[in-house]
Amino acid sequence: MKDNKYSKKVAYIGAGCGIVLFAIFGLLPGSFLGGVMGLNIAGSLLGMPVSSGILARLIVAGSMVVGVMVSGIMFITASSVAGWLIGTVADALAEGKKDLATAEHK
Repeated sequence: MKDNKYSKKVAYIGAGCGIVLFAIFGLLPGSFLGGVMGLNIAGSLLGMPVSSGILARLIVAGSMVVGVMVSGIMFITASSVAGWLIGTVADALAEGKKDLATAEHK
């Protein structure tokens, strides 16, 4: 099995970039979309217009947390996979150059 020098390192860098991108671009929209979904769920369960009861607030808060978590998972997973792919390509190019250099010396 060949040694993957770059793929793990670049995947970790990609995950870090995904966390930063999530904090900038994903946190607020995830919360908004989850809140809207929670209002729709609470409205269909408890009737429209949604009252300010405890159950309705718990439903909206729970769906906001789920929206933020889904947004974070999407950002971090996508950037980690992109980093891993870039690292795998870099590993393959480095391995190809090493094989080419050893073939020229023979």
